[in-house]
Amino acid sequence: MKAIKVIAILGVAASLSACESVVTEGVSSGGKQDKTIDRGLDAKHLSQLQAGIWIDPIGCDHWIIDDGVEGYLSPRVDKYGKPVCSGSAAPNTAIGPFKSGSVFGDAI
Repeated sequence: MKAIKVIAILGVAASLSACESVVTEGVSSGGKQDKTIDRGLDAKHLSQLQAGIWIDPIGCDHWIIDDGVEGYLSPRVDKYGKPVCSGSAAPNTAIGPFKSGSVFGDAI
């Protein structure tokens, strides 16, 4: 029983040490993480990925990027910070080349 506990503790310690190396990657000296960098297997600046638009159930637009491994979503707003509700597609619909810009395919 002691051997099993030791093996379990070593496994947890190894897992946590691996997480630490991923978390600290891309962290500035102030401890803040750069959110403009894709940290996936094909890491690149988010400006190199193709964005599309997802229309929420209310009809407002959101920028959407899907690189096959990770996905990004943010509201589309005008220069005053108000939501853009363009009516460019039906609610709950995604339009545009948001799955482009990555070598990874999306299974869905």
